[in-house]
Amino acid sequence: MSTQNEDLMAHPDREVSVGDRMSDSESLMWNVEKDPWLNPSGASLTIVDGTIDAEYLRRTMRVAVAKLPRLYERVVPGFARLAPPTWAPDPEFDIDYHLRRIRLPTPGSETQLFELAAQLYQEPLDRTRPLWRFIVIEGLDGERSAIWSIVHHAVSDGIGQLRMAELYQQLDPNEPPPDEIDLEQLVADATAEHHGKHLGGDLANGLPTTVGHAVSHLVRRRLGTARRVAGEVAIWPADPKRARESLESAVQTATVTIGAVTGSGNEVAGGSPLWKSRSRHRHFGHVALPLDQLKAASKRLGVTINDVFLAGLTEGAVRYHADRGVEVDAFNTSFVLSTRTDGAAGGNHFTPVPVQVPGAPMPLDERITGIHELLAEKRTSMSTGGGMDALSGVANLLPTSVVTSVARAAAGKVDFVTSNMRGAPFPTYIAGARVRSILVMGPVAGTVGNITALSCENSFDIGLFLDPAAVDAPDDFRDAVESAFVDILALYPVGQPGVAAPQYV
Repeated sequence: MSTQNEDLMAHPDREVSVGDRMSDSESLMWNVEKDPWLNPSGASLTIVDGTIDAEYLRRTMRVAVAKLPRLYERVVPGFARLAPPTWAPDPEFDIDYHLRRIRLPTPGSETQLFELAAQLYQEPLDRTRPLWRFIVIEGLDGERSAIWSIVHHAVSDGIGQLRMAELYQQLDPNEPPPDEIDLEQLVADATAEHHGKHLGGDLANGLPTTVGHAVSHLVRRRLGTARRVAGEVAIWPADPKRARESLESAVQTATVTIGAVTGSGNEVAGGSPLWKSRSRHRHFGHVALPLDQLKAASKRLGVTINDVFLAGLTEGAVRYHADRGVEVDAFNTSFVLSTRTDGAAGGNHFTPVPVQVPGAPMPLDERITGIHELLAEKRTSMSTGGGMDALSGVANLLPTSVVTSVARAAAGKVDFVTSNMRGAPFPTYIAGARVRSILVMGPVAGTVGNITALSCENSFDIGLFLDPAAVDAPDDFRDAVESAFVDILALYPVGQPGVAAPQYV
């Protein structure tokens, strides 16, 4: 949900986000993933016409990997967690491990595709290798194909990944494939430049050097915090009561931190009484809307597309519960606000913003305008997100078991999280095949579900990535959301006059 999204393919020579270490917030996402319920990564399904030329795609991806070092780097843990993990070239990098090909069984329906995508998502990335995977899926009905892809959130947020996609998408279906490059030699050279760190992590440089680097980082970023923590822990054996009280205080700190990262933290309890269970299972659904009609609806009321998006989702949730005779005072949601000030591909620059939306039935225009006011107030009150890394740095000093426990509790209070990204308004191609839609499977991470929209030409595609233990009738929820948007678009058809909408989406 960004005020700074740029059109896809706008910068063919875009800069790339690089750095030797993860930021503290990236490190936190890396650490909490040790609990599979809290997987922070997102995936996507790109559906194209026809078949994808395997050799063309492989050559294109080799060039993309060469330009994006994160795609051939792996994570090296920091010493004793005194500093965030570092990135180092993987000396055993093999692009064929990351780029695979499978075929759907007959008849190759979208239901089969979505079930496969949810299954693939539940297969974790290998944390000892570069953190991405592309799978070409053939045999989709209508003479179509798809690419399922996942990139770890520690590598990039959604907008960064859209910019990364510029390297393997084309504007011309007849564009020839790029020249072959010696990717293996490039990785070998990059590995040599890292002075053998890959052989033993940070410890390969020797313990004194490793500790020196870690402490130096700590001095720069949070030495005061670490000193207080170390001093506190030293006296725990002599004072068990103080140890217990200190741990309780640490949990409270972690709660605030995880609340900032996950977008939880509503002051009022609220929430769906039906959506309390959680699991690591996933269900994927899809709703497609005409983008021009969605723009007309937002213009008619002088609101943003995001306002209509969240209003439609809320109305769908209200209808889902009404069909079951359940009343809800409010739904606990959050949206992702981009804090990017650069044009780089990759990296993470975002902050989650918690929003509690009314759950009572009401006229659609009243719901839309009410949510518009809520979101406008939230945008005004939110900072640029610079404090999130500092809070994450505190959480990273705590035991992982404490952080994941608190993260589960915080995420368990969230009904659904949302995000809205702007894709290319013009045709794009992958290895000669025209892209028809890009469906996002945003990180659920212990919430009821992640609902992410991405526009592609004139299609506004909404990916409903849900925990079926919470939403036990996910297809009914999808139908309720679709019916809500159908009714909204019918009220405000294309061509009706309206007031000028705010200049952000």
